[in-house]
Amino acid sequence: MIYVLKTQLPDNKSIFIALSSIYGIGKNRSKLICKKLGFLPNLKVKNMSDEQIFDLLNLIENLSTSIAFASDLKKIIKQNENNLALINTYRGIRLKKGLPVRGQRTHSNAQTASRFVNRYQEQEKSSQKKNKKIRKKK
Repeated sequence: MIYVLKTQLPDNKSIFIALSSIYGIGKNRSKLICKKLGFLPNLKVKNMSDEQIFDLLNLIENLSTSIAFASDLKKIIKQNENNLALINTYRGIRLKKGLPVRGQRTHSNAQTASRFVNRYQEQEKSSQKKNKKIRKKK
């Protein structure tokens, strides 16, 4: 069992597929990593030697200084969405409401998504009000 960037790589899959399970590493980047390290794409994770695992971890650590992966990438994406909403762009408003951003239908689709977003926002507001009441009591 190998953990890379807080993600567990599945033991029974090939290294090519296992690497693409990490958020921010797709098939192309996974191929590139395998090629740099000289791994065969069909090499299973459970059959990797300790030296190969060490080389893989070092390479990904070096790449993570220039390329965002996993939680860092998620933070960047969330920050970009918040910036779009902050400057009141059409896309930012649609993202905030939980509606389709790229021109999809909303008459017959996307109704469930907007309902879930509204519920989440209501729960968030109510929890914030409770926190304010608790702070005032103290």
